[in-house]
Amino acid sequence: MVEIHYRTCSLCEAMCGIKIEHENGKVLSVKGNPGDILSSGHICPKGVAIQDIHTDPDRLRQPMKREGDTWTSISWDEAFDIVAKQLVAVQKQHGNNAVATYWGNPTVHNFGALLSVGNLRRCLKSRNNFSASSIDILPNELTQYLMYGSTFLFTVPDIDRTEYMLMLGANPAVSNGSLWSAGDIKKRMKALTGRGGKITLIDPRRSETADLATAHYFIKPGTDAVFLLAVLRVIFDKNIGHTGHLTQHLKGWENIDPLTKTFTLDEAAAVTGITAKDIETIATDFSSANSAICYGRIGVSTQAYGGLCQWLIQVINIATGNLDRAGGIMFSKPAFDLPANVQSGSYNRYSSRVRGLPETAGTLPSAALAEEMLVEGGNQIKAFICNAGNPVLSVPNGKQLEKALDGLDFMVAVDFYINETTRKADIILPPLSPLEHGNYDAIFNLLAVRNIAKFSTSMIKPDAHARSEWQIYSDLIKRIKALRGDKTPFKARLWARVKKLIPYLGTEDFVLDMGLRTGPYGKGFLPFKKGLSLARLKREPNGIDLGPLKPALPERLFTKDKMINVAPKAFTDDVLRLKEEFGNARQNKSWPLLLIGRRDIRTSNTWIHNSARMAKGKNRCTLMVHPDDAETYQINEGLQVTVSSHIGSIQLAAQITDEIARGVVSIPFGWGHGRKGIKLSVAAKIPGVSINDITDDQAVDAVSGTAAFNAVPVSIKAAKRAGLTPPRGGVAAHKDAEPALDEPIT
Repeated sequence: MVEIHYRTCSLCEAMCGIKIEHENGKVLSVKGNPGDILSSGHICPKGVAIQDIHTDPDRLRQPMKREGDTWTSISWDEAFDIVAKQLVAVQKQHGNNAVATYWGNPTVHNFGALLSVGNLRRCLKSRNNFSASSIDILPNELTQYLMYGSTFLFTVPDIDRTEYMLMLGANPAVSNGSLWSAGDIKKRMKALTGRGGKITLIDPRRSETADLATAHYFIKPGTDAVFLLAVLRVIFDKNIGHTGHLTQHLKGWENIDPLTKTFTLDEAAAVTGITAKDIETIATDFSSANSAICYGRIGVSTQAYGGLCQWLIQVINIATGNLDRAGGIMFSKPAFDLPANVQSGSYNRYSSRVRGLPETAGTLPSAALAEEMLVEGGNQIKAFICNAGNPVLSVPNGKQLEKALDGLDFMVAVDFYINETTRKADIILPPLSPLEHGNYDAIFNLLAVRNIAKFSTSMIKPDAHARSEWQIYSDLIKRIKALRGDKTPFKARLWARVKKLIPYLGTEDFVLDMGLRTGPYGKGFLPFKKGLSLARLKREPNGIDLGPLKPALPERLFTKDKMINVAPKAFTDDVLRLKEEFGNARQNKSWPLLLIGRRDIRTSNTWIHNSARMAKGKNRCTLMVHPDDAETYQINEGLQVTVSSHIGSIQLAAQITDEIARGVVSIPFGWGHGRKGIKLSVAAKIPGVSINDITDDQAVDAVSGTAAFNAVPVSIKAAKRAGLTPPRGGVAAHKDAEPALDEPIT
């Protein structure tokens, strides 16, 4: 019998609703759900890949133990015993900090995994915790904490009501919105310009989003902070700003005007490549709009001034009265209210052992992960827990991390693939597939353009022996505590007995239900009171619309004095570093080009390259080169090119295009599946190359410690072996062979 299953796609941040037809567990089709309250039937190509993950023959379904290059399946009990014993032994010999954790991006797409983070960290009592945040969103989190008092208090672009959008280093036409859950973002951008609004894109590449914008300006990579300061200078010099209803809630506002004088418009133009006239026009148009949004994403976050950029973006919105107002940037009021119920955050309470990089919200920058394993001394990392991550491909200088993993005493991975990182593990504990567990998007509801709530029930009943991330860590924590002989407090012992009588109390569903019931839309514990609960969400497969975003300040602030800290010292001091670096224009003759990343609509970091339907078609792992640079370096279309930095070299095919600025080259993120020992049969046929084999782990944003993936100095030259081009990202073929055409997605 054919059944219909509704859920939210968990392969990116857009939270699009999907409709799955299935029979006896076999997926027949995946389509957009027209009734979904956020996406209204929209679906991108990635949506159909959710079935490929579940049915993938390479997906692990039971624990695996490695001996040399050989993998053997073992029981859960044996796996848990080995892991607990090894972790306890390492900590007993070397101290608590000798065990490190890393949480990959998929963690925030899985409610149970998200809940497990804190539980495991508290159990291990280690400071060496790392995550994908510091290669992605850490500048945003730090800015939110220092200005508004909570790492979870994200500002959301109110695109449906704005007149003007200034966008830097973002490509929502491909990412579907990043730190911005909107559902069918292209439709929303078209609606903005259709009602007479404007979208101005600042980016070193004329991306897919540029096709939807009303104006696009090339900018020299890594100089966005200079541009943002120049925009502020125009606003202050012309006195065209206003802080609106937040004027009485701004602390340190008097410090901003002097900082805007750091660069003249002519100096900023020389640094950024955007003319003084254009900077003035952009600033004036932004300030004069009835409502406007300044938004920057990964292109401005993952650079040497990522924290400064994200702070200046907030200041521009404040200076023009566009913070906390309709059509500007606003704060959500989520049903499961993380900012109100989770510790607000922290910064620089301690630092990494080797380089002294700062802690943020209990995690250290992942750029320091390898050196913390390699450099001997007290608190050196000797054991590693990797959850849903592939840092060998995703952190800078990935080859160095490969070497570091080889030197560990023990490594365990919670993952259902043997990938470039997990192949180094001693034990792999595979969790459920997305279709085998329920899910609530606790993080992405913070980023949604409307206040909504949706719950995805499990579609397929997992095998009796299978485990979710929540169950894996719960069982592992019990064994670790037992081996250590931890004394259990009376309240904990009592709670454990209650959970034995009522197993539901120890589940993710219970935690979610309590959060919904006690949240801003909750029904509490009265049986006849109307309001939100998990039971109600399960009855609403399309989700529940809780209304538009509304002004929320100062009530929503989590600073102790209920004031916006407009000028955090960490950022204001960093303006001096910016001035010192860009005060004199100079050219690096050894590395004359600047490297940036990019992404494709059919990929999501390294996740779904093992999906045949996502991997098919033209080669996506290419080097974008401007025609003038191609002529200078005698490079032809499709020719193999060696790209070098002081870290190393990689080779890939050239894609000559005027979409990229002169002096800039681009390589997509997340490839590099040619490593020995991976068990990804589809991805191995289209390996591509890893951009992070030539990025520098020492290059970080000094304030946040975020890896500086953009504006990497490189050189290029035609590879010695010409005549063969790997149009499938590494599978050699004649250079005139035509790639397979993309097929339409249902």
